[in-house]
Amino acid sequence: MVVLPLLGAAVLLLAGRRSDRWGPWFAVAMSAGAFVVGLLTIIGLLGRPADERVLDLHMFDWISVGSFDLSAGLRLDPLSLTFVMLVTFVGSLIHVYSIAYMEHDPDKRRFFAYLNLFVAAMLLLVLADSYLLLFVGWEGVGLASYLLIGFWNHKLPYAVAAKKAFIANRIGDIGLLVALMLMFSTFGGVSFSAVEAGVPAASTGTLTAMGLVLLVAACGKSAQFPLQSWLGDAMAGPTPVSALIHAATMVTAGVYLVVRSGVIYDGAPDARLVVVIIGAITLLFGAIVGCAKDDMKKALAASTMSQIGYMILAAGLGPIGYALAIFHLVTHGFFKAGMFLGAGSVMHGMDDQVDMRRFGGLARYMRITWVTFGLGWLAILGIPPFSGYFSKDRIIEAAFVPVDGAQWRAWVFGTVTLIGAGITAFYMSRMFFMTFEGKRRWAPKADGEQQHPHESPRLMTVPMIVLAIGSVALGGLLVAGGFQTWLEPVTGHAAHEAPVLPVWLIITLTMLFVVVGLVLAWRQYAASPVPVTPPPGSVLTRAARADLYQDAVNDALLVEPGQHLTRSLVYLDRQVVDGGFSGLARLVVRSGDAVRKLQTGFVRQYAASMLIGLVVLVVAVMAPRI
Repeated sequence: MVVLPLLGAAVLLLAGRRSDRWGPWFAVAMSAGAFVVGLLTIIGLLGRPADERVLDLHMFDWISVGSFDLSAGLRLDPLSLTFVMLVTFVGSLIHVYSIAYMEHDPDKRRFFAYLNLFVAAMLLLVLADSYLLLFVGWEGVGLASYLLIGFWNHKLPYAVAAKKAFIANRIGDIGLLVALMLMFSTFGGVSFSAVEAGVPAASTGTLTAMGLVLLVAACGKSAQFPLQSWLGDAMAGPTPVSALIHAATMVTAGVYLVVRSGVIYDGAPDARLVVVIIGAITLLFGAIVGCAKDDMKKALAASTMSQIGYMILAAGLGPIGYALAIFHLVTHGFFKAGMFLGAGSVMHGMDDQVDMRRFGGLARYMRITWVTFGLGWLAILGIPPFSGYFSKDRIIEAAFVPVDGAQWRAWVFGTVTLIGAGITAFYMSRMFFMTFEGKRRWAPKADGEQQHPHESPRLMTVPMIVLAIGSVALGGLLVAGGFQTWLEPVTGHAAHEAPVLPVWLIITLTMLFVVVGLVLAWRQYAASPVPVTPPPGSVLTRAARADLYQDAVNDALLVEPGQHLTRSLVYLDRQVVDGGFSGLARLVVRSGDAVRKLQTGFVRQYAASMLIGLVVLVVAVMAPRI
């Protein structure tokens, strides 16, 4: 599975311009081939009893140092293969979409090579049988993300966005490196089997530290608080990149890491509580930011941040939430990737504009985009029977379940998920109404001509249709209970207490919050005229437009202190270290200059100096005798 897209990347990068014509389709074939291999593997796994569905496949001996031996291998189990299906299926659809989207780009061969590289790295990440091999895939995903976000790096904002994403992810990677060190010192190994075997004998404090640094890594990769600032700027990349990396796959790697490390979090309840808190903060943070964004892609990015907050919160609930987090991850991968591709279709028909205040009335001109985007919209709202109803609403129910007997946590986190559902309904309905409904507010093209919106070609609309079908039917086909049973060999049995509220009441309240958010958005952005120039808004609105000042906070807490520290170190280096050596050199030079002045070349001066020296010597010798 990993070899095929890796081969595709290598061939396209080495073949050069000769692959411009056939390269994109070759990349599609490599991604689709990985999907077929994954599908055959998952069929074979389904034919096994549940207790035999975790297979470790040895590939080769990798590291052998002293008593430490680590082989490179793959772990084939329900969790890893679920990700394989998501990455390869959605990834292949996005490859097909990209053929039309990047048709006129002179560097499209390089773009498809990077897409294949990303798929290969993501597959290695989820199939690795050790944390160290996972780290290799983790870094490969970060590299591919950097290359794809900055694909149009001749534009300065795009290059800056790529650098910002790269640095933010490297901060998170420090957490994973520290976790590897803790695992090695505690368990004597970093393979999943070694960690699972060693956890029962480890202290709670050690497991808590391990869980917290793993969470730091997850926050960086999945754009969770406080390492979330890079995701909005990453929308500078081509739209298929946003769909593949920042909706369906890479940003979900943090969720995978937490669920894969469930055995650690189960032994560290405090760390698990922090996971829930981070998820709760981020789901509200992203939802609030999404309410004020007029850039269509950045609004979707804020939505992604918020929905992953739901997944992280669910993963922090322990065994009752692990499967629900992955279930929502899968359904979200379909409907959010579909909406990102829909945003790309709108840009294709509107001269690459992204300002929703300059859209409106596009439904009659872009029917397929309108329908497919609308199905994704209903899915993320959680309207039955769309997929989001079966996944996100189950997380809301689980949030109301007392964990470790703490009922206050059920009330707090359950309320947060309800509020998040209402805000989600508002900002996603705002996006849908501003883009497709109401009167048209189209701005002229860059060359001054009038806009002529049109539907995208079939290579773009067919993937959107397939993803829209998943948005409608995937939740009902998988069903949360059956999906939990499928993942039980990895996540364990999910026995839990009853929620603090009756399930029917939780469902009713969720629908009520969703309807209220939808109606408020309809009143403001469909039933009323939408101003082309955004009004000043309240203090909260202005803060949300500025991403709740996350960049300002990062600058104040990290960037400026770092700059002062760097200047201090430079001053110390130049003035103290370099100054000391330079001062010694100057002293030697000046001493030489002083001695050199005694060498005049006049014989009479040398004779006089010798006479004076002789007199001084005689006086010194004779003085004690006088």
